[in-house]
Amino acid sequence: MEWSLTHFWLILALALGLAELAYGIFLLLALAIAAALTATLAYVGMSFEWQLAGMGVFSGLLVPIMIRWIRPRFSPKGVAYGTTGTGVEKGVRYRTLKRDFDGATGIKINGDFYRLRDDNTGATDFPEGTEVIFRQFDGTTAIVHSATHKEQ
Repeated sequence: MEWSLTHFWLILALALGLAELAYGIFLLLALAIAAALTATLAYVGMSFEWQLAGMGVFSGLLVPIMIRWIRPRFSPKGVAYGTTGTGVEKGVRYRTLKRDFDGATGIKINGDFYRLRDDNTGATDFPEGTEVIFRQFDGTTAIVHSATHKEQ
């Protein structure tokens, strides 16, 4: 069997598709589809320069489509990626948790644990299950106030 550029593009598409299974970010899937489409350009006899241009065009079209419209359809419901720290959590009530390995008090926002500091008293230790209202972040510390106090 004689190897050709068509085989190269198909092998590249397969490798990118397999890598997508490991990462699940849809970027590699878009590139795998672009490489497979480029293999069709090689199959019809286009020059290598046109194949590279085709790979660029296919990638330029498919990557934004995958990232903007396809990937959000496969994300878990209720998770807004990239929103933590932008202020969308302000005023939301949380219950405090104690971390197992060091006993630190914190809250979970979008699945991530953040240590606490009370806005009024500066306290960092709360009983587990205490209801607090999130105010803002100070670095990676969540500034909160007790839900029993009135909002200022």
